Amino acid sequence: MSGALPAAETPIRVVVADDQAIIRDGLVTVLGLLPDMQVVGAAADGAEAVALAVSERPDVVLMDLRMPVLDGVGATERITRDAPGVAVLVLTTFADDESILTALRAGARGYLTKDAGRAELAAAVRAVARGQSTFAPEVGARIVGSLTSAAPARAADRPDALVARFPTLTRREAEVLGLVADGLSNGEIASALFVGTSTVKTHINAIFAKLGVRTRAQAIALVRP
Repeated sequence: MSGALPAAETPIRVVVADDQAIIRDGLVTVLGLLPDMQVVGAAADGAEAVALAVSERPDVVLMDLRMPVLDGVGATERITRDAPGVAVLVLTTFADDESILTALRAGARGYLTKDAGRAELAAAVRAVARGQSTFAPEVGARIVGSLTSAAPARAADRPDALVARFPTLTRREAEVLGLVADGLSNGEIASALFVGTSTVKTHINAIFAKLGVRTRAQAIALVRP
């Protein structure tokens, strides 16, 4: 079976941002060899990454965190603001709680460490390009551990507290946000609140718009800082 793309399929357009030339060039080579991806730019610092995201409008920016001029968190914040259709996938050597949660709050849609294999990296790029969130297994475990230790009580049990923290939310939206923060799927939320899944999706879209987030991970990071 041929590895060529169907004529109608558009490749995923990627910008690579890393201040280490050998890593940056290696990533450009690896991604460029994939038939469904096209590297449209490479940046040596966060400011260059923002400029490329705005000018090229790639599907994904593969973002290192520690870079000169403007770090990866600052670059992610600016890309989220100035090029909101561009997904940021963090690729870094750092997997501590502060780095992970700071990147998610800035708007990153995924988080990998640099020991990720070629297949894991490719799958993550494809996932965030589709609008999904993706995390390395060790990163996901740290997120769960951090959220559990930071707030042992269920967020869903405190809708009034959530309304007080986020006054633009209605009480029902606060209930939905609490259930999202507790890890429930849309179907489980619908069952808990005795509503349809389409109603839950409507509430979640409204919550994301009011809180200025794009993913469930970002919403959870706000609820459980």
